[in-house]
Amino acid sequence: MSTTDIPTTTRKDWMSDQEVRWCPGCGDYSILAALQLLMPELGVRREDTVFISGIGCAARFPYYMNTYGMHGIHGRAPAIATGLAMARPDLDIWVICGDGDGLSIGGNHLIHALRRNINLKILLFNNQIYGLTKGQYSPTSEVGKVTKSTPFGSLDNPFNPLSVALGAEASFVARTHDMDRQHMVETFRRAHDHHGAAFVEIYQNCNVFNDGAFEEVTSKEKRADMLIPLQHGQQIRFGADNEKCIAMDNQGNPRLALVAEVGESAVLVHDEAREDPSLAFMLSRLARGPHEPTPIGVFRAVTRPEYAEATSQQLAAAVEQKGPGDLGALLHSAATWQI
Repeated sequence: MSTTDIPTTTRKDWMSDQEVRWCPGCGDYSILAALQLLMPELGVRREDTVFISGIGCAARFPYYMNTYGMHGIHGRAPAIATGLAMARPDLDIWVICGDGDGLSIGGNHLIHALRRNINLKILLFNNQIYGLTKGQYSPTSEVGKVTKSTPFGSLDNPFNPLSVALGAEASFVARTHDMDRQHMVETFRRAHDHHGAAFVEIYQNCNVFNDGAFEEVTSKEKRADMLIPLQHGQQIRFGADNEKCIAMDNQGNPRLALVAEVGESAVLVHDEAREDPSLAFMLSRLARGPHEPTPIGVFRAVTRPEYAEATSQQLAAAVEQKGPGDLGALLHSAATWQI
């Protein structure tokens, strides 16, 4: 079907008839609105769009989109989505997971979907807490986090979701936050347009069990000095007057600096298309937590072979070389027993 055959839709067309049941004030509402606003602009059909989730507050997402969808089991959304992407590469498949769902029991599925470069758009809602099960610490909770499951403070060193994705060689890695709808929409658009595994971390506030976790960097009063926008081919600068920047130190590591002190020529220029992910990885580690100046935007966007396409090509080549398979012959090709 050509793009001219795709009907014009509005946000309302992408909204299901299900009552949205998140806590009042939850950041999930903002993420849902951003996606519902974006979908009519993408030139896709609702019938060709699928949302797959695991377990958690974020996992209710498929119910609220007027598309196909599946509410899976804890951590298994990337595995389910991988199977669907292999069988139906024509579909637009979005994976919705939380920091606990995606990085704890689902961590193994997540990294393999990313390394294989399955054509999925994976959105990880990171609120640094288990919300659905009432406030236990999660894989992204900071050291010392006091929760119902860590009454004396968490001893676990948290995952950095972007570092995990970049370590798995994800071909598209980005970060956005629930307090800036325009930024979310554009980030999700970039993820959708990317062919391969697209991973987006979303800073998402849980106002019941972890309220204000990202307030030091996402509040309107502090964004200019605490959020560092990454734009391909442009100097990495921030601050109310773009007076601050990222430069490289003598050891080749990125550091925060004042433009006036280091000079224009020393300001790092962002290259999201750089094949080597090491610099993107270092940028992902620049902030030790959401209380220091934090890069935001697209960290990496490179082209790699997509897994379903490569598999189809391999199968086609095998059929061309050896002819169509014979299931009966395969079943009787080795030792058999009669019982």
